[in-house]
Amino acid sequence: MDDGIEVDFGEDGLVPAVAQDAETGEVLMLAYVSPEALERTRETGVAHYYSRSRDELWQKGKTSGHTQQVDAVRVDCDADTLLYLVDQEGGACHTGHRSCFYRTIEGENVGEKVFDPDTVYE
Repeated sequence: MDDGIEVDFGEDGLVPAVAQDAETGEVLMLAYVSPEALERTRETGVAHYYSRSRDELWQKGKTSGHTQQVDAVRVDCDADTLLYLVDQEGGACHTGHRSCFYRTIEGENVGEKVFDPDTVYE
């Protein structure tokens, strides 16, 4: 980044990013961000992340249509974690739930399912 806070991407070149609903404060998901993903997010206003399993940059909602418009990017005190304050279109979770945090540790489903993943990811 050429201005602002220098994010510490560490040895693997990635930082965790929490996506939080800008209006309600609901935590929607956690993903990883590379320098390029952060740059694209800042340029476009749409959340971009880095998939460790696919080893590639990805735009949230490009396949599903469930995009995240980013209202603000915040950096934690150590500059090694990001917070994306977003306007979530549809669900954030690939399972069809609004949030990836839809279960308690005991296994109880406490989240709202907002789409059918079998239909979206045919």
